[in-house]
Amino acid sequence: MEWELPRLYRLPSPLTPGNFSSHLADRSQTKADSSAASTASKPGHELLLFEALREGLEEEMDRDPHVCVMGEDVGHYGGSYKVTRGLADKYGDLRVLDTPIAENSFTGMGIGAAMTGLRPIVEGMNMGFLLLAFNQISNNCGMLHYTSGGQFKIPIVIRGPGGVGRQLGAEHSQRLESYFQSIPGIQMVACSTPYNAKGLMKAAIRSENPVILFEHVLLYNLKERIPDEEYICSLEEAEMVRPGEHVTILTYSRMRYHVMQAAKTLVNKGYDPEVIDIRSLKPFDLYTIGNSVKKTHRVLIVEECMRTGGIGASLTAAINENFHDYLDAPVICLSSQDVPTPYAGTLEEWTVVQPAQIVTAVEKLCQ
Repeated sequence: MEWELPRLYRLPSPLTPGNFSSHLADRSQTKADSSAASTASKPGHELLLFEALREGLEEEMDRDPHVCVMGEDVGHYGGSYKVTRGLADKYGDLRVLDTPIAENSFTGMGIGAAMTGLRPIVEGMNMGFLLLAFNQISNNCGMLHYTSGGQFKIPIVIRGPGGVGRQLGAEHSQRLESYFQSIPGIQMVACSTPYNAKGLMKAAIRSENPVILFEHVLLYNLKERIPDEEYICSLEEAEMVRPGEHVTILTYSRMRYHVMQAAKTLVNKGYDPEVIDIRSLKPFDLYTIGNSVKKTHRVLIVEECMRTGGIGASLTAAINENFHDYLDAPVICLSSQDVPTPYAGTLEEWTVVQPAQIVTAVEKLCQ
């Protein structure tokens, strides 16, 4: 067999008007091949965020036969955002249960199932719909372990899409973390990457406590390479996204990406922001947050939640109570405006914190 130079090392033919376009095509294909080879050589595998959620859920269903799923269209349709796609065929209709459009009923059923020893995952097709099950989540899910004198545990996960999407209207743009944060006995976490989406899903399913997992409707198609080996994320730990010295920026969910976009501008302006994705909305990881405050002495909170009674308000209070002596400036909190989310795209954008506002707030803090 005659040996020839590998593609990348072949001598180029002279460029002519006739072969110029094919030469560019060859260069483009070479770059694509190199990129694909580089990606293939990295450890782990690439998944979209909704696929990472499904992978974590599937691993836990394989691991523990007590894990089950219930909600509207979670079965053969695969869920409104395809988080449960294919699971009904694999595990059957009883472990992946399609329910009627009755959030109060199937959430109550899930809580009862958890009391008997199952580990249900209840999906709200949209987080706003779970307001119909607020009684079950607050009076039953959060309190039954206490009111039963410890006789019952409620190992349930309540999850689903929420947040401001793309012109979904006011009722489908709810941020319910502010509603649920005051309920005793419930943990709340918010995923923001495929890696932590899978890790938080697995940790929430294994927890003996009721956990609400918030997923943002605009993050489902984020792609990331995650490990092949099993892992879980702590339900009570924040994530250091970017170490810095000048100011602590605390954020979560979709706003993580607005903050990181603003961080690029801030670095170009000479600032060194420290960015923390708090992830655990209840309880707060005050150890990680406190260490950052002690280092930077300035805090900016960026959230998509409502300003009045939101996560940012609670976090501001916690920082002032615990780390007031370390602050060189008042805590600034950037939140969504206290208005129903408009349907019109331009108006919708105005209600949510944008990167330019983050840059301005940091400049004010560091004056």
